[in-house]
Amino acid sequence: MCLAIPAKVLEIEGEYAKVDFGGIIKKVLINLLEKVEIGNYVIVHAGYAIEVMSEEEGIKTKILLDEMLTSLD
Repeated sequence: MCLAIPAKVLEIEGEYAKVDFGGIIKKVLINLLEKVEIGNYVIVHAGYAIEVMSEEEGIKTKILLDEMLTSLD
C-alpha cells in the first residue's frame, strides 16, 4: 500500500522544498510540479511532492490522519 502525506511548504531551495509534516520538517523534491510556492500544501510520496492541494484540503487531510493515528493508540 502506498501512502502520500500532506505537508506545508516552508522554504524553497531550487528543486527542493523544506516542508512541515505537522512538526516534522523534511526536505523533498518538488521538480515534478510546475509551480510550488511557500505556504502551499503538497502531497508527498517517497520524498517527492506529487500534487499541490488547497490549504483547506491539506488541513482537513492532516486532521483525518491525526484522528486515525490517535484511534490506534
